[in-house]
Amino acid sequence: MTAEGEARLALTVNGQHSELDVDPRTTLVDALRDGLGLTGTKKGCDRGECGACTILLDGRRVLSCMTLAVAAGGAEVTTIEGLARDGELHPVQRAFLESDAFQCGFCTPGQVLSAVACIAEGHAGSDDEIREWMSGNLCRCAAYPQIVAAVSKAARSVR
Repeated sequence: MTAEGEARLALTVNGQHSELDVDPRTTLVDALRDGLGLTGTKKGCDRGECGACTILLDGRRVLSCMTLAVAAGGAEVTTIEGLARDGELHPVQRAFLESDAFQCGFCTPGQVLSAVACIAEGHAGSDDEIREWMSGNLCRCAAYPQIVAAVSKAARSVR
């Protein structure tokens, strides 16, 4: 039973069915972090400008700070916590580690999920294409050369 004014949200997060009651104004980043305890999704600018909150919603990258949680009802959500399988890092995660594609690490979850989508969308054919399609994810530490190298490496490994 939901409290007055709340909505029941049912979705699949990282392969697990989840249900929670949310205020209809709750953003997906807040539902993930506060409602489900998945703090890997970072809350950066809270205005859709930095990409730190990037997740995959039905396989498409979205800014979870700009998405109402109720709009994700029934959807498949993938966060950084759901990429590794059976103790094995996702190829993009492995490439980020091997390429030192992070410094402080705050933007890394959003960068990794955006890179997964970038590769799946077929936008990792060249460094320039990777830069263009990853441009919505900001890195204040300026690890961009390593990020591009990691995405390129991961793209080659999944082909």
